[in-house]
Amino acid sequence: MTSFCVVPFIFLLLLAGCSARPFYPLPGKTDNKNKQPLQTFRPYNIAHRGSNGEFPEETAAAYMRAIEEGADFIETDILASKDGHLICFHDVTLDDTTDIAEHKEFANRKRTYEVRGVNTTGYFTVDFTLKELKSLRAKQRFPFRDQQYNGKFPIITFEEFISIALDAPRVVGIYPEIKNPVFINQCVKWSGGKRFEDKIVETLKNYGYKGSYMSKDWLKQPAFVQSFAPTSLIYISNLTDLPKIFLIDDVTILTEDTKQSYWEITSDGYLDFIKEYVVGIGPWKDTVVVPVVNNYLQTPTDLVARAHARNLQVHPYTYRNENMFLHLNFNQDPYKEYDYWINKIGVDGLFTDFPGSLRNYQEWTSPLSPGDEDESKLLHKIASMVSKYIQK
Repeated sequence: MTSFCVVPFIFLLLLAGCSARPFYPLPGKTDNKNKQPLQTFRPYNIAHRGSNGEFPEETAAAYMRAIEEGADFIETDILASKDGHLICFHDVTLDDTTDIAEHKEFANRKRTYEVRGVNTTGYFTVDFTLKELKSLRAKQRFPFRDQQYNGKFPIITFEEFISIALDAPRVVGIYPEIKNPVFINQCVKWSGGKRFEDKIVETLKNYGYKGSYMSKDWLKQPAFVQSFAPTSLIYISNLTDLPKIFLIDDVTILTEDTKQSYWEITSDGYLDFIKEYVVGIGPWKDTVVVPVVNNYLQTPTDLVARAHARNLQVHPYTYRNENMFLHLNFNQDPYKEYDYWINKIGVDGLFTDFPGSLRNYQEWTSPLSPGDEDESKLLHKIASMVSKYIQK
């Protein structure tokens, strides 16, 4: 099995001089040649906001940890600052995952906006410049996860996120989401009449991301672009040939731009329409297997089968190790959950808060990559195994 632990991580651990996991600074530029390629023979391990089960989400530390643990893709949500910089942050408000409450100098910045039809009050990213956002520090979203890294890591930009992927010791893909584009386009204005979507694609192009799914260019620098807003995906289809994923929310949630229901966007007619613009869908996992009764999964829907019939990939979200997120069918065992979704449901990628756990499961169940051993070595291994029985 190939190890993904590299010297810089060990050095940083020694430098920290303590038993805690190391802090991961942003990497420098490195040679992009002769890297181990992206694995494509088993479902993609997508690090949801990085390894955010261990580190505060969307931080350099979370992404570096995910790469160390073997993630195929690192996923991020793209929002914008007041002065138009693209940042990696999930919520439109800063309240839940930063120390904004401790910054008295920003006490008068609290606002109320309508976001996706709901009046929301808090400290919004669109009311802060990048310099101001950089003065904040991230904190863990969930109180039951490790709190020791709260206050240690800043918000990062989209460009810094890309640098982390490009400077990895192997090929690591990126999976940016065009987050809340309706709200961002209302609040932030760019020169030349450019839209939020334009700025995201422009950044991807500047860093060399291009090519249709599985093309030579794509395999060199893999990327999926995702969004819950179908009009954004259709819009960028004229700007880039990078593969796109249409995200699907809970059955009760309407799309933010077209106000369509879950039932409409998962119908055969709509899948036939959207497949012209996307290579896959990213549904919330409980919309694939519904209903959930007393925390037990019931009979799966045919959504995955209908997507596959249209040559659409399926990348559900979000897989989490904690008992409160595991349906009782899996006996509090995240590996049983992975087994169910990969081998019974047949998904093509999984968004997980714990990419190390998914990596361990996949190495135990499907460790042999076509690039790991050549055919002669494999035949030699089989011959050795067979010879033991012949000699008896």
